[in-house]
Amino acid sequence: MPSDPAVTHLSDRHPQVSGAEMVAALVPPPQFDGATFSTYRADDTYPSQQEAKDLLERFSGGAGAPVARGGFFRRAKREPEMKPGVYLDGGFGVGKTHLLASIYHAMPARRKYFGSFIEYTALVGALGYQKTVELFRGADLLCIDEFELDDPGDTMVMTRLIGELVPTGTKLAATSNTPPNALGEGRFAAQDFLREIHAMAEHFQTIRIDGTDYRQRAVDGHAVVLADGDYESATEDGARSGVASDDDFTALVKHLATVHPSRYIRLIEGIDQIGLRDVTPFDDQSAALRFVAFVDRAYDAQIPIRATGTPLDQVFGEDMLAGGYRKKYLRAVSRLVALTHS
Repeated sequence: MPSDPAVTHLSDRHPQVSGAEMVAALVPPPQFDGATFSTYRADDTYPSQQEAKDLLERFSGGAGAPVARGGFFRRAKREPEMKPGVYLDGGFGVGKTHLLASIYHAMPARRKYFGSFIEYTALVGALGYQKTVELFRGADLLCIDEFELDDPGDTMVMTRLIGELVPTGTKLAATSNTPPNALGEGRFAAQDFLREIHAMAEHFQTIRIDGTDYRQRAVDGHAVVLADGDYESATEDGARSGVASDDDFTALVKHLATVHPSRYIRLIEGIDQIGLRDVTPFDDQSAALRFVAFVDRAYDAQIPIRATGTPLDQVFGEDMLAGGYRKKYLRAVSRLVALTHS
Protein backbone atom coordinates (compact mmCIF):
# COMPACT_ATOMS: atom_id res chain seq x y z
CA MET A 1 0.00 0.00 0.00
CA PRO A 2 1.52 3.39 -1.00
CA SER A 3 2.39 5.76 1.82
CA ASP A 4 -0.26 8.44 2.19
CA PRO A 5 -0.70 10.94 5.03
CA ALA A 6 -4.46 10.31 4.90
CA VAL A 7 -4.00 6.54 5.42
CA THR A 8 -3.56 5.49 9.02
CA HIS A 9 -3.23 2.23 10.92
CA LEU A 10 -5.64 1.58 13.78
CA SER A 11 -3.13 -0.84 15.28
CA ASP A 12 -0.81 2.13 15.88
CA ARG A 13 -3.40 4.01 17.92
CA HIS A 14 -3.50 3.85 21.73
CA PRO A 15 -6.50 5.99 22.77
CA GLN A 16 -7.04 7.19 26.33
CA VAL A 17 -10.42 8.30 27.67
CA SER A 18 -11.02 10.06 31.00
CA GLY A 19 -14.09 9.50 33.17
CA ALA A 20 -15.34 12.99 32.32
CA GLU A 21 -15.02 12.27 28.59
CA MET A 22 -16.89 8.98 29.03
CA VAL A 23 -19.77 10.79 30.73
CA ALA A 24 -19.84 13.50 28.03
CA ALA A 25 -20.11 10.76 25.39
CA LEU A 26 -23.34 9.36 26.89
CA VAL A 27 -25.55 10.70 24.10
CA PRO A 28 -27.11 8.97 21.07
CA PRO A 29 -24.70 8.05 18.22
CA PRO A 30 -24.41 10.63 15.40
CA GLN A 31 -26.67 8.62 13.08
CA PHE A 32 -29.49 9.03 15.62
CA ASP A 33 -28.96 12.74 16.35
CA GLY A 34 -32.26 13.52 14.66
CA ALA A 35 -34.16 10.36 15.53
CA THR A 36 -37.80 11.03 16.46
CA PHE A 37 -40.97 9.00 16.72
CA SER A 38 -42.25 10.74 13.58
CA THR A 39 -39.22 9.55 11.57
CA TYR A 40 -39.66 5.95 12.69
CA ARG A 41 -41.33 4.12 9.81
CA ALA A 42 -43.42 1.31 11.24
CA ASP A 43 -43.90 -1.65 8.90
CA ASP A 44 -47.63 -2.33 8.46
CA THR A 45 -46.83 -6.02 8.06
CA TYR A 46 -45.79 -6.07 11.72
CA PRO A 47 -48.40 -4.27 13.89
CA SER A 48 -46.16 -4.58 16.97
CA GLN A 49 -43.95 -1.82 15.52
CA GLN A 50 -46.72 0.82 15.58
CA GLU A 51 -47.93 -0.47 18.95
CA ALA A 52 -44.42 -0.09 20.39
CA LYS A 53 -44.09 3.39 18.91
CA ASP A 54 -47.38 4.54 20.47
CA LEU A 55 -46.54 3.04 23.86
CA LEU A 56 -43.07 4.58 23.91
CA GLU A 57 -44.42 8.01 22.99
CA ARG A 58 -46.63 7.77 26.05
CA PHE A 59 -43.70 6.59 28.17
CA SER A 60 -41.54 9.50 27.02
CA GLY A 61 -44.21 12.08 27.87
CA GLY A 62 -43.18 14.18 24.88
CA ALA A 63 -45.37 16.63 23.00
CA GLY A 64 -46.38 13.99 20.47
CA ALA A 65 -47.51 11.42 23.02
CA PRO A 66 -51.03 10.10 22.40
CA VAL A 67 -53.53 11.52 24.91
CA ALA A 68 -56.67 9.71 26.04
CA ARG A 69 -59.61 12.12 25.92
CA GLY A 70 -63.03 11.98 27.55
CA GLY A 71 -66.35 13.25 26.22
CA PHE A 72 -68.73 15.73 27.89
CA PHE A 73 -70.39 13.06 30.05
CA ARG A 74 -67.54 10.65 30.50
CA ARG A 75 -64.12 10.67 32.03
CA ALA A 76 -60.98 10.28 30.00
CA LYS A 77 -59.92 6.67 29.71
CA ARG A 78 -57.36 5.88 32.38
CA GLU A 79 -54.24 4.36 30.84
CA PRO A 80 -52.63 1.52 32.79
CA GLU A 81 -49.70 2.67 34.88
CA MET A 82 -46.34 1.94 33.29
CA LYS A 83 -43.33 0.51 35.04
CA PRO A 84 -40.31 2.80 35.54
CA GLY A 85 -38.51 1.02 32.72
CA VAL A 86 -39.30 -0.15 29.21
CA TYR A 87 -37.44 -2.99 27.54
CA LEU A 88 -37.46 -3.18 23.73
CA ASP A 89 -37.13 -6.81 22.72
CA GLY A 90 -36.79 -7.76 19.07
CA GLY A 91 -34.57 -9.05 16.31
CA PHE A 92 -31.87 -7.21 14.41
CA GLY A 93 -32.64 -4.13 12.36
CA VAL A 94 -36.25 -3.53 13.48
CA GLY A 95 -35.48 0.00 14.73
CA LYS A 96 -34.97 -0.57 18.45
CA THR A 97 -32.08 1.89 18.72
CA HIS A 98 -34.01 4.46 16.67
CA LEU A 99 -36.91 4.19 19.13
CA LEU A 100 -34.54 4.34 22.11
CA ALA A 101 -32.99 7.54 20.74
CA SER A 102 -36.50 8.89 20.10
CA ILE A 103 -37.30 8.41 23.79
CA TYR A 104 -34.12 10.29 24.68
CA HIS A 105 -34.94 13.22 22.41
CA ALA A 106 -38.66 13.35 23.26
CA MET A 107 -38.52 13.12 27.04
CA PRO A 108 -38.57 16.62 28.56
CA ALA A 109 -35.79 15.77 30.99
CA ARG A 110 -33.16 17.95 32.58
CA ARG A 111 -30.65 15.14 33.05
CA LYS A 112 -30.64 12.20 30.67
CA TYR A 113 -28.02 9.76 29.42
CA PHE A 114 -27.74 7.38 26.47
CA GLY A 115 -25.09 4.68 26.21
CA SER A 116 -24.42 1.06 25.43
CA PHE A 117 -24.28 -1.55 28.18
CA ILE A 118 -20.49 -1.73 27.80
CA GLU A 119 -20.15 2.05 28.16
CA TYR A 120 -21.97 2.04 31.49
CA THR A 121 -19.97 -0.86 32.91
CA ALA A 122 -16.74 0.76 31.70
CA LEU A 123 -17.75 3.98 33.46
CA VAL A 124 -18.19 2.03 36.70
CA GLY A 125 -14.71 0.63 36.17
CA ALA A 126 -13.26 4.10 35.62
CA LEU A 127 -15.07 6.01 38.39
CA GLY A 128 -15.87 3.26 40.86
CA TYR A 129 -19.35 2.02 41.70
CA GLN A 130 -20.27 4.55 44.39
CA LYS A 131 -19.16 7.57 42.36
CA THR A 132 -21.15 6.27 39.39
CA VAL A 133 -24.26 5.97 41.58
CA GLU A 134 -23.74 9.53 42.81
CA LEU A 135 -23.30 10.73 39.23
CA PHE A 136 -26.58 9.23 38.02
CA ARG A 137 -28.63 9.74 41.18
CA GLY A 138 -31.46 12.14 40.40
CA ALA A 139 -31.15 11.63 36.65
CA ASP A 140 -34.47 11.69 34.82
CA LEU A 141 -33.63 9.05 32.21
CA LEU A 142 -31.06 6.34 31.53
CA CYS A 143 -31.11 4.76 28.05
CA ILE A 144 -29.16 1.49 27.80
CA ASP A 145 -28.57 0.11 24.30
CA GLU A 146 -27.63 -3.52 23.59
CA PHE A 147 -28.25 -4.91 27.07
CA GLU A 148 -26.38 -8.18 26.52
CA LEU A 149 -24.71 -10.00 29.40
CA ASP A 150 -21.19 -11.33 29.04
CA ASP A 151 -20.48 -12.24 32.64
CA PRO A 152 -22.23 -12.31 36.01
CA GLY A 153 -20.06 -9.48 37.36
CA ASP A 154 -21.28 -6.96 34.79
CA THR A 155 -24.84 -8.09 35.31
CA MET A 156 -24.75 -7.60 39.06
CA VAL A 157 -23.16 -4.17 38.68
CA MET A 158 -25.92 -2.99 36.33
CA THR A 159 -28.78 -4.52 38.32
CA ARG A 160 -27.44 -2.94 41.52
CA LEU A 161 -27.16 0.40 39.75
CA ILE A 162 -30.70 0.12 38.38
CA GLY A 163 -31.97 -0.90 41.82
CA GLU A 164 -30.48 2.22 43.40
CA LEU A 165 -31.70 4.64 40.74
CA VAL A 166 -35.32 3.52 40.29
CA PRO A 167 -36.41 4.53 43.84
CA THR A 168 -35.05 8.04 43.19
CA GLY A 169 -37.35 8.52 40.18
CA THR A 170 -35.02 7.64 37.31
CA LYS A 171 -36.78 6.20 34.28
CA LEU A 172 -35.07 3.44 32.31
CA ALA A 173 -35.23 2.46 28.65
CA ALA A 174 -33.22 -0.44 27.27
CA THR A 175 -32.85 -2.53 24.13
CA SER A 176 -31.78 -6.10 23.57
CA ASN A 177 -32.44 -9.07 21.34
CA THR A 178 -33.41 -11.03 24.46
CA PRO A 179 -36.15 -10.36 27.05
CA PRO A 180 -34.80 -9.40 30.50
CA ASN A 181 -35.84 -12.69 32.12
CA ALA A 182 -33.92 -14.61 29.45
CA LEU A 183 -30.69 -12.59 29.60
CA GLY A 184 -27.76 -14.84 30.31
CA GLU A 185 -29.66 -18.00 29.38
CA GLY A 186 -27.36 -20.79 28.31
CA ARG A 187 -24.31 -19.06 29.78
CA PHE A 188 -24.38 -19.17 33.56
CA ALA A 189 -26.27 -21.27 36.07
CA ALA A 190 -25.24 -19.64 39.35
CA GLN A 191 -28.28 -19.02 41.56
CA ASP A 192 -27.18 -15.55 42.57
CA PHE A 193 -26.84 -14.63 38.89
CA LEU A 194 -30.36 -15.84 38.15
CA ARG A 195 -31.69 -13.98 41.17
CA GLU A 196 -30.12 -10.74 39.92
CA ILE A 197 -31.62 -11.25 36.44
CA HIS A 198 -35.14 -11.64 37.77
CA ALA A 199 -34.75 -8.71 40.16
CA MET A 200 -33.79 -6.48 37.23
CA ALA A 201 -36.73 -7.70 35.12
CA GLU A 202 -39.22 -6.48 37.73
CA HIS A 203 -38.36 -2.88 36.85
CA PHE A 204 -39.13 -3.28 33.13
CA GLN A 205 -42.17 -3.57 30.93
CA THR A 206 -41.13 -5.71 27.99
CA ILE A 207 -42.24 -4.44 24.58
CA ARG A 208 -41.89 -6.90 21.72
CA ILE A 209 -41.01 -5.50 18.28
CA ASP A 210 -41.26 -7.92 15.35
CA GLY A 211 -39.99 -7.34 11.83
CA THR A 212 -37.27 -7.99 9.28
CA ASP A 213 -33.76 -6.56 9.36
CA TYR A 214 -33.94 -3.22 7.52
CA ARG A 215 -30.17 -3.37 6.93
CA GLN A 216 -30.62 -6.34 4.60
CA ARG A 217 -33.80 -5.30 2.83
CA ALA A 218 -31.98 -3.26 0.18
CA VAL A 219 -28.62 -5.08 0.00
CA ASP A 220 -27.34 -8.50 -0.86
CA GLY A 221 -27.23 -10.86 2.08
CA HIS A 222 -23.45 -11.22 2.18
CA ALA A 223 -20.51 -8.96 3.01
CA VAL A 224 -18.60 -7.52 0.07
CA VAL A 225 -15.07 -8.91 -0.46
CA LEU A 226 -12.55 -7.01 -2.59
CA ALA A 227 -9.65 -8.34 -4.64
CA ASP A 228 -6.27 -6.96 -3.55
CA GLY A 229 -6.08 -4.44 -6.39
CA ASP A 230 -9.61 -3.20 -5.79
CA TYR A 231 -8.86 -2.89 -2.08
CA GLU A 232 -5.82 -0.70 -2.77
CA SER A 233 -7.88 1.48 -5.11
CA ALA A 234 -10.67 1.77 -2.53
CA THR A 235 -8.19 2.77 0.18
CA GLU A 236 -6.58 5.38 -2.07
CA ASP A 237 -10.02 6.74 -2.98
CA GLY A 238 -10.94 6.88 0.70
CA ALA A 239 -7.74 8.74 1.53
CA ARG A 240 -8.42 11.33 -1.17
CA SER A 241 -11.83 12.19 0.25
CA GLY A 242 -11.05 11.78 3.96
CA VAL A 243 -9.03 9.59 6.32
CA ALA A 244 -8.83 5.88 5.54
CA SER A 245 -7.39 3.17 7.77
CA ASP A 246 -5.52 0.13 6.50
CA ASP A 247 -4.78 -2.79 8.81
CA ASP A 248 -3.92 -6.43 8.62
CA PHE A 249 -6.96 -8.15 10.15
CA THR A 250 -4.99 -10.43 12.47
CA ALA A 251 -2.85 -7.53 13.69
CA LEU A 252 -5.91 -5.39 14.41
CA VAL A 253 -7.68 -8.17 16.28
CA LYS A 254 -4.55 -8.64 18.41
CA HIS A 255 -4.39 -4.89 19.04
CA LEU A 256 -8.03 -4.79 20.19
CA ALA A 257 -6.99 -6.96 23.15
CA THR A 258 -4.77 -4.10 24.37
CA VAL A 259 -7.54 -1.45 24.23
CA HIS A 260 -10.55 -1.44 26.55
CA PRO A 261 -13.76 -1.76 24.50
CA SER A 262 -14.98 1.52 25.97
CA ARG A 263 -12.15 3.19 24.04
CA TYR A 264 -12.96 1.66 20.66
CA ILE A 265 -14.96 4.75 19.75
CA ARG A 266 -11.77 6.79 20.18
CA LEU A 267 -9.81 4.19 18.23
CA ILE A 268 -11.86 5.01 15.13
CA GLU A 269 -12.28 8.73 15.83
CA GLY A 270 -11.69 10.80 12.70
CA ILE A 271 -11.74 7.74 10.42
CA ASP A 272 -13.91 7.93 7.30
CA GLN A 273 -13.24 4.42 5.95
CA ILE A 274 -11.96 1.25 7.64
CA GLY A 275 -9.74 -1.15 5.69
CA LEU A 276 -9.16 -4.77 6.76
CA ARG A 277 -6.70 -6.90 4.83
CA ASP A 278 -6.60 -10.73 4.79
CA VAL A 279 -9.62 -11.37 6.98
CA THR A 280 -9.64 -14.84 8.56
CA PRO A 281 -12.25 -16.69 10.68
CA PHE A 282 -12.02 -16.50 14.48
CA ASP A 283 -10.89 -19.46 16.53
CA ASP A 284 -10.93 -17.61 19.87
CA GLN A 285 -14.20 -16.46 21.41
CA SER A 286 -12.68 -13.63 23.45
CA ALA A 287 -11.13 -12.15 20.32
CA ALA A 288 -14.43 -12.59 18.46
CA LEU A 289 -16.39 -10.74 21.16
CA ARG A 290 -13.91 -7.86 21.14
CA PHE A 291 -14.37 -7.61 17.38
CA VAL A 292 -18.15 -7.55 17.88
CA ALA A 293 -17.72 -4.54 20.21
CA PHE A 294 -15.49 -2.90 17.59
CA VAL A 295 -18.10 -3.48 14.88
CA ASP A 296 -20.79 -1.94 17.10
CA ARG A 297 -18.78 1.26 17.44
CA ALA A 298 -18.00 1.36 13.71
CA TYR A 299 -21.69 0.91 12.97
CA ASP A 300 -22.69 3.64 15.42
CA ALA A 301 -20.32 5.96 13.58
CA GLN A 302 -21.51 4.67 10.18
CA ILE A 303 -17.97 4.12 8.89
CA PRO A 304 -17.80 2.05 5.67
CA ILE A 305 -15.61 -1.08 5.74
CA ARG A 306 -13.52 -2.40 2.84
CA ALA A 307 -12.02 -5.86 3.24
CA THR A 308 -10.14 -8.72 1.57
CA GLY A 309 -9.93 -12.41 2.48
CA THR A 310 -12.76 -14.29 4.17
CA PRO A 311 -16.16 -12.56 3.85
CA LEU A 312 -16.82 -10.70 7.11
CA ASP A 313 -20.20 -12.40 7.48
CA GLN A 314 -18.37 -15.73 7.71
CA VAL A 315 -15.77 -14.98 10.41
CA PHE A 316 -17.85 -16.50 13.24
CA GLY A 317 -17.79 -20.30 13.03
CA GLU A 318 -20.69 -22.69 13.53
CA ASP A 319 -19.61 -23.49 17.08
CA MET A 320 -19.74 -19.80 17.99
CA LEU A 321 -23.12 -19.28 16.33
CA ALA A 322 -24.50 -22.27 18.23
CA GLY A 323 -23.33 -20.95 21.61
CA GLY A 324 -24.57 -18.47 24.19
CA TYR A 325 -23.38 -15.44 22.23
CA ARG A 326 -25.25 -16.36 19.04
CA LYS A 327 -27.37 -13.20 19.01
CA LYS A 328 -24.36 -10.95 19.46
CA TYR A 329 -22.61 -12.58 16.51
CA LEU A 330 -25.69 -12.40 14.30
CA ARG A 331 -26.13 -8.71 15.11
CA ALA A 332 -22.48 -8.12 14.15
CA VAL A 333 -22.96 -10.04 10.88
CA SER A 334 -25.97 -7.89 10.04
CA ARG A 335 -23.96 -4.73 10.68
CA LEU A 336 -20.89 -5.95 8.79
CA VAL A 337 -22.97 -6.72 5.71
CA ALA A 338 -24.41 -3.20 5.82
CA LEU A 339 -21.03 -1.48 6.35
CA THR A 340 -19.31 -3.33 3.48
CA HIS A 341 -22.13 -2.23 1.18
CA SER A 342 -22.06 1.42 2.31
